[in-house]
Amino acid sequence: MRHAILLAAALAAPALVHGQTPGRLLASNCFQCHGTDGRGGFDKLAGKSSSEIVKELKEMRAENKPGEIMNRHAAGYTDAQLKLIGDYFATRK
Repeated sequence: MRHAILLAAALAAPALVHGQTPGRLLASNCFQCHGTDGRGGFDKLAGKSSSEIVKELKEMRAENKPGEIMNRHAAGYTDAQLKLIGDYFATRK
């Protein structure tokens, strides 16, 4: 767990210099399919509740279905990182 926190801090540091939040940095991986700031693409994430986003991502991670892209993406994040992502999209309108 300590390593995950250090990694998250290291990843966030350059983003914070440019005025970005750690949540935005992590969520930027989602922009390719869900649109910039979650405003389009496959599913709109902007404005969705953080708890709903986190719940869905944890469910996808638990399913661990081979070949399912969202299961693979969700598996790459810790619970704390999923919360940062959910919180970020919840603040977008």
